[in-house]
Amino acid sequence: MPFRLRRLAAEAIIAASGAACLLGAALATPAWFEHHILPEFLHPRPGQLQALAALRVTAAAAGLLLILVVRPWAGRLVERKSLRGLAVAVGPSLLAAVLAVGAAELILDSMTWRSREQSPPMYEPRRVRDLTFGWRQLPDRTGYGVTGGRRVRYDFDVHGYRVRRLDRPVDLAAPTIVFAGESILQGHGLNYDETAPAQVAAMTGVQAANIAVGGYATDQVYLLVRHELPKFRQPVAVVTIFMPGLFHRNMDTDRPHLTRGLVWTPPRRQPRLLEIFGRVAPYRSDRDIDAGVAATQQALGGIVALARARGAVPLILVPQIGPETNEERAIRHRVLDAARLPYVTAPMPAAWLLPNNRHPDARGARVLALAVAAYLEHHQDRDLAPPTPLMPRAARAVQSTPAPAAVG
Repeated sequence: MPFRLRRLAAEAIIAASGAACLLGAALATPAWFEHHILPEFLHPRPGQLQALAALRVTAAAAGLLLILVVRPWAGRLVERKSLRGLAVAVGPSLLAAVLAVGAAELILDSMTWRSREQSPPMYEPRRVRDLTFGWRQLPDRTGYGVTGGRRVRYDFDVHGYRVRRLDRPVDLAAPTIVFAGESILQGHGLNYDETAPAQVAAMTGVQAANIAVGGYATDQVYLLVRHELPKFRQPVAVVTIFMPGLFHRNMDTDRPHLTRGLVWTPPRRQPRLLEIFGRVAPYRSDRDIDAGVAATQQALGGIVALARARGAVPLILVPQIGPETNEERAIRHRVLDAARLPYVTAPMPAAWLLPNNRHPDARGARVLALAVAAYLEHHQDRDLAPPTPLMPRAARAVQSTPAPAAVG
């Protein structure tokens, strides 16, 4: 190939790369971001948008650098050297890059690999790997963690349920409100009496069984309820949780998960570097989101059906921390309202969070408890069979608090 033609080809390739960077920066608008990057509970939307702005600036700068600086430099280099000289100059760097990627993949693949939401084994409250659920709570132990600058005690009975003390396990024969969810319902960063289930028990006088496991997605909660609910002889209600900020978990496949029809499926393996990239840039297509909505509706509907089959009141609790965004509202409507699932919202100020942590503090947990108690008080005659005397105490607890917005 003539030297000049080689130079033009090299410059065209680099210019196209630079143009792609500029086009990507132009297309990655906040509207595109809100459509394809789902809200995340642990990463507030303003911070995500700031990261997007920085990424767009970086991509635009890289595009200009490629077009204005790298393109002419590479053109001159290609024009001056023969093909053999180019191979000698560039070949070692390319080979080193390929070998580095291969070595990194082998090293990552040989390490113990956790799913996106699975915490390290030494993290309190401690969990253990489980082939069916992904992970379970480590039972029959007391652990201590530090959250928000204070020491928090976690007790889990022989069943793996969070309790006040090890010597006071959940009574499976007593009337019980079963709480199944993730770290918010479990009470991350809160001592037992501060948690929402414990506060509901204090308001209603009915035992609360906190079977929640941190990091769970909705399909894992469904598996948990299906496995644990038959153990309770008198389940009064089954309370689970849904948050638009946790919706993205329901599309994770790096753990045991449920596919359409609530079919259990083992973790899906993919190259580790590709998986890391997906965690850093969690892009979701319209097809992915549609499938996630359908799967979430099936899992929540399954929990509701399991509760009703046992004569218990089903309730989906929807915490709302701070003002609800347009994306959060759209997800809530698509998942819950479209399927006519029974839920209650529990709005709370964004300030009612643990210090340096996104989980509700004791005040926020009380908002959740009041929402549950008020819902049960308003629905006992219609849904409880047979009716139980659990609500007079709950009515007194919520009589000075407006009933939360509820559906179903």
